[in-house]
Amino acid sequence: MDLPRFLQVEPVGQCNLRCRMCAIPFREDGPPHGPPAFMDFDVFTRLLDQFPGLEELQLQGLGEPMMHPRFFDMVEHAVGRGVKVSTNTNATLMNRARAERCVTSGLGEIHISIDGATATTYEHIRERSRFDRVTANVEGLMEARRRLASATPRVRMVVVAMRANLDEFPDLVRLAHRLGVDTVFAQHLCHDFGESTLPARYRPMRDFVDAETLQAEDPARVGRAFDEARRVATELGVDLRLPRTTPRPHPPGTPGARRCDWPWRGAYVSYQGLSMPCCMVSTPDRINFGSMAEAGVDAIWNGDSYRAFREALDGEQPPEVCRSCAVYSGTF
Repeated sequence: MDLPRFLQVEPVGQCNLRCRMCAIPFREDGPPHGPPAFMDFDVFTRLLDQFPGLEELQLQGLGEPMMHPRFFDMVEHAVGRGVKVSTNTNATLMNRARAERCVTSGLGEIHISIDGATATTYEHIRERSRFDRVTANVEGLMEARRRLASATPRVRMVVVAMRANLDEFPDLVRLAHRLGVDTVFAQHLCHDFGESTLPARYRPMRDFVDAETLQAEDPARVGRAFDEARRVATELGVDLRLPRTTPRPHPPGTPGARRCDWPWRGAYVSYQGLSMPCCMVSTPDRINFGSMAEAGVDAIWNGDSYRAFREALDGEQPPEVCRSCAVYSGTF
């Protein structure tokens, strides 16, 4: 099978925040458990060398990419090969110098995670954060883009939709407009952590999802918040994407790539070099196909484990980890 033209690499497997909807607090990557959980730059370049037709790279994973001391070197290396590069950030580490590097490095798109329109909600969801600092940092990024007369990176606000922030959706659109951000991408909680093989330490994540998922919320409340957010977005000219909250069925015989095309379309590699089916899995201790850093990209991509996974996804009994996924169910 041909190697994909899309690649997602996790530069960092640790974070500077503790977010309630994230598995980071339950992982033991990086301090105080061990050395920094950063992908080695040489491993990164060797991986990219094995994707000769690569067109798009997302430098993001479960950790905060801007913690990596060579993050912008990664961006520039890929851009120098003609690859479109994007990333996610919580924007807490953004400063004037990093804002300028976002522009001058050739970074094509940056997704900024902001899950509340007020300090109370935002700081409840993202522990150790400061709402005023984050919004000021976003303003600094937009100012750097204007000052350097650049249309890139394109900036998108990403919001995880939960019961805790549902009523603030109209104000999140207003916040994006005030910050100069043209697009708000609201997504559902990505996974319910419902597989029977879930490592025990992630079970609090399952409880959190059960408590916050909009699938269990009053549809009328969801409808009111979403309708008002759409109205405000239209009024202010903000591009708003909202998630489905009801699962999409897969009729018998639906091809695997129509259920979810990730395992055919793109590769996802953790900071250790481990290959996973997609970023929704988040952690390689839940499932991985082996190390692309050690065995090589082609050996893993076309190996027995990856092939067996695709075959299962192509059938009526998909892998259990997929059955718990918002992308597979159509609610992402």
